[in-house]
Amino acid sequence: MLLFMTGLLLGLSSQVRAQNLTSAHISTISERLAQGAVHSWEYGTRAEALLELNAPTYSVVSFNAVPPPRSIPSNITSALGEVFTIAHNIIVARSLSNIIGPQPLIADTSAGDPASIGVAVLLANWTGQGALDGLDYAGAARDQLDYLFQNVSKTSDGAISHRVDQLQLWSDSVYMVPPFLAYYGVLTRNQTILSEAYTQIRLYRKYLQDVTAGNLWKHIQLGQTGNDDGHWSTGNAWAAAGMIRVLGTIQRSPYANSFKSQQNDLANWADEIHRAMYSHINFNGLFYNYADNDTTFFDASSTALLASTVYRLSLLGNIHTHIPLAERTRKALLASVGTIVSVTTSSTTPAPSTTSTALPTMGTNMPGLLHFTPEGWLTPVVNPYSYGEQGSDSPEGQAFILELQAAWRDWAADGAQGTNSAREARPHVLMIGAIVVLRLMIVIG
Repeated sequence: MLLFMTGLLLGLSSQVRAQNLTSAHISTISERLAQGAVHSWEYGTRAEALLELNAPTYSVVSFNAVPPPRSIPSNITSALGEVFTIAHNIIVARSLSNIIGPQPLIADTSAGDPASIGVAVLLANWTGQGALDGLDYAGAARDQLDYLFQNVSKTSDGAISHRVDQLQLWSDSVYMVPPFLAYYGVLTRNQTILSEAYTQIRLYRKYLQDVTAGNLWKHIQLGQTGNDDGHWSTGNAWAAAGMIRVLGTIQRSPYANSFKSQQNDLANWADEIHRAMYSHINFNGLFYNYADNDTTFFDASSTALLASTVYRLSLLGNIHTHIPLAERTRKALLASVGTIVSVTTSSTTPAPSTTSTALPTMGTNMPGLLHFTPEGWLTPVVNPYSYGEQGSDSPEGQAFILELQAAWRDWAADGAQGTNSAREARPHVLMIGAIVVLRLMIVIG
């Protein structure tokens, strides 16, 4: 593995001319995301991306306390407004159903996806938006929570189903449900619910991790129909990102000292996925749609999300092992049109080097970027509505790029640790709690 990674790092050609996203690029990507997000998990993923990018004070993966301030600083009122609009529209639509009691935030065939909107709803309630628009955000969040615990089927050991029609676990669900549970638990001072966020991840790992495939996660298991034994790249990235969000929520909360072992597990499990996935990175800096299946197409969407979790794990867990690879995949994703991306892999059985050259394209919104269409859509991407097929416009892919941009920005601002080393520098994860407290003391002082 070490030989493979070393060869990969040396082999990613210096011919790649990468550029950071400009404010104009980010604006276009955000516009496409807003335009395309119309499904439950897309609303939730968009809200999370906006928080991480534009309002980090209210993001659980930044160096800020959880719960966040109830009074919104004037300089981010506009940024949070977009998140609150998502929550507002969801609760207004929900109220039209006239359903009383446990129910999802939005009607869906997925039992897990609607919970992804829960953080935005909880945040709206926390900052007093209900007093402004008369909506019951707290009640809606409570109904969503009760729905998961009371209405949704579970395994015998308590793993909450991702589907409504059958008991079935999807790797996607780790991003949708546990972060909502963790945030709900901290904001309501309920350590039992906070603990359940960790428990759900532990159970999903138990059922989906494939030790015979180097710890890659299977996509879908336990259902009567529609299972997927394959190692879907986006599913692995969803899982790692969900772990990171729960880790950040716990670490910045008043309960950090009570959840030390859980923090260690979450950091180690995210790193476990990184190790499994990055052993399958390709010559062009992208993953296949199914990480270990070279008959599937290349996917920039999963590549972006997984890279974002590497930067976040560096910040939250002081684990820098895969930073060099994340940097190179980020640069590949942002490479200019007409450049050559080349990765030579070296392992016990050396593999030939391969090059990929892009042809110039014309456009006005995102000119000159290899992995974006002229209109600003990330490419190539999996079809978010048919995970075995290549797509064209992926709202979640847009969110992943914004999360990658935010994670890289925060990592760079913190000193860009791990840039030049593929080795692991990982003092005990629990030390991070002390660092966070120190940072808070400095700010307060």
